[in-house]
Amino acid sequence: MLKNREKRRTILTEYTHDEENMDIYILKVQKTRKNSKMGQRPLGRENKMTDKVIENNQVSIVGVIVGDFVYSHEVFGEGFYMVDIEVPRLSESSDIIPLMVSERLLDVNLDYKGQKVALTGQFRSYNRHEEKKNRLVLSVFVREIEYIDEIDENEKTNQIFLDGYICKPPIYRKTPLGREIADLLLAVNRPYGKSDYIPCICWGRNARFASGFEVGSRALIWGRIQSREYMKRVNEDELERRVAYEVSVGKLEYEDAQAIPEEM
Repeated sequence: MLKNREKRRTILTEYTHDEENMDIYILKVQKTRKNSKMGQRPLGRENKMTDKVIENNQVSIVGVIVGDFVYSHEVFGEGFYMVDIEVPRLSESSDIIPLMVSERLLDVNLDYKGQKVALTGQFRSYNRHEEKKNRLVLSVFVREIEYIDEIDENEKTNQIFLDGYICKPPIYRKTPLGREIADLLLAVNRPYGKSDYIPCICWGRNARFASGFEVGSRALIWGRIQSREYMKRVNEDELERRVAYEVSVGKLEYEDAQAIPEEM
């Protein structure tokens, strides 16, 4: 059910699934979108399941739906569909980000192209087998969505917070113009022993800082989800246009693996 934008304080009680593990759980989220802060840990310890699901992977997006719903899969009779959302950047460009939406959140048979929406969820990944190797596929798993009339030019339209662990050595490099870049792959834990593997890109002094991160160490990242087109060589004679999705890092914190205390 889509929420009215005027009703800023919402309580969502969702009967849903871990779509890969086929486990059922009850998720209760209480939030104020206008005043919430990305990466702010919930108070109290009474709702540990909510903490595990929401706390370490938070996405908030405002944009315009630009495609049709395409069937993805079904879990316990609940259908999940893919659709693209266009999210404006501070510049005049924009990002096209894929969403994974349950048919229980809205009527996927309707045409929503051009509809402005605000949503919250998580950045999820899974491996899709293609030819002789796996390909990492990324999308925003939508947990709450609402219609909006306009996109406030002062509103932050694309925010993500991740709390995870470095799972590959960082790749540090410089562009021909001397700009520093570092690529990270962050493993973000989910309930039931699952993890999402999120590619992140750092710039400038953040790249220099991230280049020293060790595998297994914990990192906290704030930024935005971006889309990037590139050409993939399929064979000697053919190039294919593809789109990569990654987190453009605006702020990050690092904890050395040896300094991380055991969780109580």
